[in-house]
Amino acid sequence: MIASKKPGKQRKARFKAPLHQRNRLMSSMLSRDLREEHGRRSLPVRLGDTVKVMRGKYAGSEGKVLAVDRKKYTIAVEGVVSVKADGTEVARPIHPSNVMITKLNLEDRERREMLERGGR
Repeated sequence: MIASKKPGKQRKARFKAPLHQRNRLMSSMLSRDLREEHGRRSLPVRLGDTVKVMRGKYAGSEGKVLAVDRKKYTIAVEGVVSVKADGTEVARPIHPSNVMITKLNLEDRERREMLERGGR
């Protein structure tokens, strides 16, 4: 997908990537038990997955994924919020590489089939 050696070209390819490639770029590592169960290290983050924040100010907090923004390469996690000056709470955007998936949302049939294929 991104095969250039120069960092500027790599960044350019990343930020000009079409949405179907951005989905793959928005992958997070799986927890140990999920890794053993499904036979893979990472998966693209989806709405409804439960994740644990591993880096930054909110490290250690766990919650469901409320939103996935492929355009900005960020996700919103339940309970990870900032309080604005007027008192309203706003979800903090987090990059998917800084979270670990602890529970998968397997309601989608295609995602279940994809995991079964990968585990063989």
